[in-house]
Amino acid sequence: MTAEIIFRIIGIILFGIIGWQLGTVWAGTSDLTANSLRYILPLTILGGVIGGLIMPTLSIRPAQWIRRVSSELTAVQLLAGSIGLIFGLIAAALLAIPLSYLPAPFRSILPTIIAILFGYIGITIMVQRQKDLVAIFRRRDRTTSVLDTVTGTTAEEARAEIQPLLLDTSVIIDGRIADITQTGFIRVPILIPRFVLAELQYIADSADSLRRNRGRRGLEMLNRMQREAPVPVQITDMDIEGVRQVDDKLVQLARQLGCPIVTNDYNLNRVAGLQGVQVLNINDLSNAVRAAVLPGEPLMLRVIQEGKEVGQGIGYLDDGTMVVVENGRRFIDEEIEVTVTKVLQTSAGRMIFGRFEQVLRGV
Repeated sequence: MTAEIIFRIIGIILFGIIGWQLGTVWAGTSDLTANSLRYILPLTILGGVIGGLIMPTLSIRPAQWIRRVSSELTAVQLLAGSIGLIFGLIAAALLAIPLSYLPAPFRSILPTIIAILFGYIGITIMVQRQKDLVAIFRRRDRTTSVLDTVTGTTAEEARAEIQPLLLDTSVIIDGRIADITQTGFIRVPILIPRFVLAELQYIADSADSLRRNRGRRGLEMLNRMQREAPVPVQITDMDIEGVRQVDDKLVQLARQLGCPIVTNDYNLNRVAGLQGVQVLNINDLSNAVRAAVLPGEPLMLRVIQEGKEVGQGIGYLDDGTMVVVENGRRFIDEEIEVTVTKVLQTSAGRMIFGRFEQVLRGV
């Protein structure tokens, strides 16, 4: 017998009793007479039918909603919300004392309203300030770790606090993460959820040759990382129930684990940031390690094509940065000296604007 059937039976009994009581009130007597049964019996049957229909909605549906919402919340959010609720109810209880001296019906209505309002405010404030709450405990843990180090003891808890990195599909296909791991800058384990691996396999089996090549490149990069990376690269079976999109699953999993997502997907970057998930963008890292170019500095550049505007020429630096040269169109296929006039830096990349100084050599 399923839970829904059990709750329907409970609803039939419970609402049937309510209907019976209403029938006795309407009949004006609880005695089972022919006159009273005309009211009691129909209301009892009607109450049972209504209870059997709506009881799952009143019991199972809210329980499923609470379960789904709680599965999407992290342990820190649940803890912060509970603490905020406790403080909110304490403040409401203190205010209920003076409110009880108000005339009716305010003395019976306002305390309930205040309890609901302050409970909501407490939960909201503590969930919004959860990072500060975590920071307090982390500072305490770091202080304890330093004291343990001074006294010569080990700190096993510090290892437990190491959070892995979650990789998304785009950054695996991009391939630069494999080179980054080999440099030794990444010192934590790397996790690839199985649903990300499934998406890679789906792309690798695509009928489109371009998508198929991208998927196969991603699988090759993943195999290379598992063989050569100095840190563990693991495939995890952790999944998020009730979520179908891969990006949404990745964000929810990162929230549950409290770990960052490594990506170069702009949309995933924005969505994860809005939900409080830390994102490590490979494009931002690439921009950060590029050599700084300042306005007024000269550059050696080969102009290879014309630009969108009249007279513009386009060239590229060794790292792929595009340089737009004012009045450089006539020097296509020539190497010239360009003076930088402006540098634009965005998450999507970097663009340099310059002007021609002199011709060095023709090609």
